[in-house]
Amino acid sequence: MGAFDEMGPMAADVREAYAGLKRWLEATPRDVFDTRRSQAELFFRRIGITFAVYGDNEAAERLIPFDIIPRVLTKPEWSIVERGLTQRVQALNMFLADIYSGQECIKAGVIPADLVYRNPHYRLEMVDVAVPHGVYCHIAGIDIVRVDESTFYVLEDNARTPSGVSYMLENREVMMRLFPELFAEHRVAPIENYADSLLSSLRSVAPASASRDPVVALLTPGQFNSAYYEHSFLADKLGVELVESSDLIVRDDVVYMRTTEGPKRVDVLYRRIDDEYLDPLVFRPDSVLGVPGLMSAYQAGNITLANAVGTGISDDKAVYTYMPEIIRFFTGEEPILSNVPTWRCRERDALGHVLDNLHELVVKEVNGSGGYGMLVGPHATRAEIEEFRRKLKRDPDGFIAQPTLALSTCPTFVASGVAPRHVDLRPFVLTGADGVHIVPGGLTRVALKEGSLVVNSSQGGGTKDTWILDG
Repeated sequence: MGAFDEMGPMAADVREAYAGLKRWLEATPRDVFDTRRSQAELFFRRIGITFAVYGDNEAAERLIPFDIIPRVLTKPEWSIVERGLTQRVQALNMFLADIYSGQECIKAGVIPADLVYRNPHYRLEMVDVAVPHGVYCHIAGIDIVRVDESTFYVLEDNARTPSGVSYMLENREVMMRLFPELFAEHRVAPIENYADSLLSSLRSVAPASASRDPVVALLTPGQFNSAYYEHSFLADKLGVELVESSDLIVRDDVVYMRTTEGPKRVDVLYRRIDDEYLDPLVFRPDSVLGVPGLMSAYQAGNITLANAVGTGISDDKAVYTYMPEIIRFFTGEEPILSNVPTWRCRERDALGHVLDNLHELVVKEVNGSGGYGMLVGPHATRAEIEEFRRKLKRDPDGFIAQPTLALSTCPTFVASGVAPRHVDLRPFVLTGADGVHIVPGGLTRVALKEGSLVVNSSQGGGTKDTWILDG
């Protein structure tokens, strides 16, 4: 299957955005690339930017491979993505507000009622709860794939506790240290203001009862969480306290953190803990990660949780299939960014098509993530296909299927030299009381294995710096 190469053939005229990069690649000796890649790896090891892989006893903590060749997008290309992301996240927030209040989209038949009410991430505790400033999804990571010169698809929405922004920021810092000459030749839009934008957005959604200088804290499950590095990194960048459940107490429906000077009120909690672990008095009683009474304080309007409890329903891949209709219903506009064509296996005709064409399709669990629980038909064995056939027949509601897209490729430094590898893009979208903000770029993930379409770090993928050219 032919894939659109974002640079173009090295031997011919490359696309204009990559012209300077091509000259650099041709003029730079191979040993320089080897040296700089080793330096990048050393830098990441020194700062401790690792990723935990659950179930992998031999490599529980490892570096996510970093590719030193940046991905380049022009300003007009980015403009399409930016407008589409803004529209989509605004619609997501309107959808979340609606399903927890008037439920007009269900009454209008935009989305099936059972897909909402039976969803494990739909929280009855949030029905008719007025979240501060009406914002549910404060931080979203929307995965984008490209298939040709002008077509970008949304692959999935990540609205629960999206991760990866620390890698976006650290990748840029490493590139600026190792290749200052490249930045001198290109007008690359900055991303360094992400932390300032995030803090500003979080403070803007503080509850009405907060002080003029709202206190923000970041709640982490602790050092054994796979994304703990990112939690500590972001707390440091934001200049806020990194807290665990033992650092917080609730008194009279107000949340405080313990400090050496006594209890200090917290107004906004950027939580990196899933809903079910947040408050043992409401959700899982065996959770030691949560804060007893947190939901009472939240429901009383005395603290903002980012993201809001119950946003996880937006991550559901079956709900994803209705996003075009959701956008039209709430915004009155046509989607700027399309979904990947998708078959809902819960529908009889779609299931029949999928069962007949498993060898050609990508099949995903509606609640799956990280590249797990999926079948990539063209690369699967006959035994794997038959196993998924049994799964689909047993629980068709739990799966969707999509065509095997020819994801775009970018030049990547591999053992044999520079070669094309498939990529996706996760931009980070911030929503505050003053609207939507997106830093120009995002986390480009790259499938390092030749021919592979799986970019997830847990499945052996790597990352790249993402450049949006200002000029």
